[in-house]
Amino acid sequence: MSHDPLLQPYQLKHLTLKNRIMITSHEPAYPEDGMPKERYRAYHLERAKAGVALTMTAGSASVARDSPPVFNNILAWKDEVVGHMAKLAQECHDEGCAVMIQLTHLGRRTRWDKADWLPVVSAGHEREAAHRAFPKKLEDWDIARIIDDYVDAAERMKAAGLDGIELQAYGHLMDQFWSPLTNTLDGPYGGSVDNRLRFTFDILSKIRQRCGAEFLVGLRYTGDEDLPGGLTETDGIEISRRLRDSGLVDFLNVVRGHIDTDAGLTDTIPIQGMKNAPHLEFAGRIRAATDFPTFHAAKIPDVATARHAIASGKVDMVGMTRAHMADPHLARKVIEGREDDIRPCVGANYCLDRIYQGGMALCLHNPSTGREIEQPHSIAKAETAKRVTIVGAGPAGLEAARVAAERGHHVTVFEAADQPGGQIRLAARQDRRREMSSIIAWRYEQCLKHAVTFHFNSFADETDVEATQPDEVIIATGGLPHTEVLARGNDLVVSAWDILAGDVKPGQNVLIFDDAGDHAGLQAADLVSATGAKVEIVTPDRAFAPEVMAMNLVPYMRALQKRDTTFTVTWRLRSVTRAGNQLTACLGSDYGDITRERQVDQVIVNHGTRPLDEIYFALKPRSRNLGAVDYDALATGGLQERTPNPEAAFRLFRIGDAVSARNTHAAIYDALRLMRTL
Repeated sequence: MSHDPLLQPYQLKHLTLKNRIMITSHEPAYPEDGMPKERYRAYHLERAKAGVALTMTAGSASVARDSPPVFNNILAWKDEVVGHMAKLAQECHDEGCAVMIQLTHLGRRTRWDKADWLPVVSAGHEREAAHRAFPKKLEDWDIARIIDDYVDAAERMKAAGLDGIELQAYGHLMDQFWSPLTNTLDGPYGGSVDNRLRFTFDILSKIRQRCGAEFLVGLRYTGDEDLPGGLTETDGIEISRRLRDSGLVDFLNVVRGHIDTDAGLTDTIPIQGMKNAPHLEFAGRIRAATDFPTFHAAKIPDVATARHAIASGKVDMVGMTRAHMADPHLARKVIEGREDDIRPCVGANYCLDRIYQGGMALCLHNPSTGREIEQPHSIAKAETAKRVTIVGAGPAGLEAARVAAERGHHVTVFEAADQPGGQIRLAARQDRRREMSSIIAWRYEQCLKHAVTFHFNSFADETDVEATQPDEVIIATGGLPHTEVLARGNDLVVSAWDILAGDVKPGQNVLIFDDAGDHAGLQAADLVSATGAKVEIVTPDRAFAPEVMAMNLVPYMRALQKRDTTFTVTWRLRSVTRAGNQLTACLGSDYGDITRERQVDQVIVNHGTRPLDEIYFALKPRSRNLGAVDYDALATGGLQERTPNPEAAFRLFRIGDAVSARNTHAAIYDALRLMRTL
């Protein structure tokens, strides 16, 4: 019997959970037609097989037609959901993993122009900033029908064989009743705290009447809105005690904060550069005040923090949701004593930010997450060991090396720098993005464990590559900044990379032209403005930094808005000329023949990269496939079989930014799906 606190069983009423690790409710946006079909099941089953004790499906399955999901949520108001959830539950149960689901009515946290174009409803007329929909204030008949909707959805989940349900009460309709900031109803559902909680207790009472005492029911709720005039921690403790004393709930899953704005959401679900487990002490105070089963999750990315959460008695079950997106086998590796093999969550939040832009959740550096069917997490051994030579040790090159080595190939990597990392080394120089370095560190360690040979400080040419007598050659040399975007004055600008690398000293009156909209432009702005410089960020886009996305933008804005920083959208840098010891930057517009001028002492351009591809083109005519890629095979997991030059000794492929400027996920995905078939 292990003495690891994380591996101790936990008794929740009649249900024995085999350890203290859970995946909290979240919506990866994998449903099809609102149903959790094959992709959804495969995602949860992978983690169940690896030993997690409880998987909580759905980041709020919708209980009602007038709660249209904005993140491709499960539609729990449809009877057909029962069969799909039953199959998911049975498959996870077969692996010894308990299954629950989170149910909700979104209230004002949706839009009226989704699905059936029904009015958004809430306990008041105030709109939510994030979704911008002005709600209808609920009438008595609305409240009655929505209570029934909750109960019907709960009954469907019981019929599907789930172990229980969790009701969502942070940012959604249930706590829109709770909060004095959003509830302007008159009694019996508005005014006093008893009245504001009545909606919740009416739902709980009817669920118990319909589903019985044995069906597990809990709440995931905010115990402190952290907003002026909102629910305080004192209120949260009182609400927690009332939930406990009601006899209607079996567990509390507590969060802290509000999610109605990007900034609030990011504080509630912190990202990289922010403190780990910032609300754990708060959860512990709720646990101490109630002496009741308490769950919690909020940036608990590593086993040590999770173990502390349990060992200290702050919580009974610890949620490691994003950590399991990075490594679905986390629990198994803990059980097997292989914690150093766990692929770390780096808090990049590519998962959540993609959801909030309408995409499905993907992990920045685990391309198999969400693609369990097409890109399994396990790497199959190759039938024949080959010699694989890789040029470049950035994220694409290291992933290619890792996968090739796991397949049993003999791998050699050339890297021009003195250490691996590529562009990520630049990104990780900033404290706020230092966690990105784990993307490289984990892969490098995995490569060393699989005997990959590295040659650093080696600017390899075609002779060096051919000397390794390769069967397969992978070019992962990345790209270099492209700044030649002006009609005049390209020689007068510097790149964002120049600033991030410390190769160019920041000016004092700086214009940053950000035409890529990614992290590099904002990181440069952050670094320059921190020196006390005046900074103007100019973009031709109508939205600011679109590639950075919502939650990642928050820390940048918090830093930049405190300084002498101006944000200018819909203007394009046309030219730069000298004016004495200053520069004149001419701005134009895509919307008409209009110009503006700025007098500055430095112009920084962020315009992405162009491939560093000389070695690829040098090797191309000598390769068996002439560099050609069968895209159908790449997309469907087939073999690369094109050999227009069959007498040549090796095949040649390029991946990542050596092809075109994209992002880290694309580079790693390129490598994974190519190498698993070579």
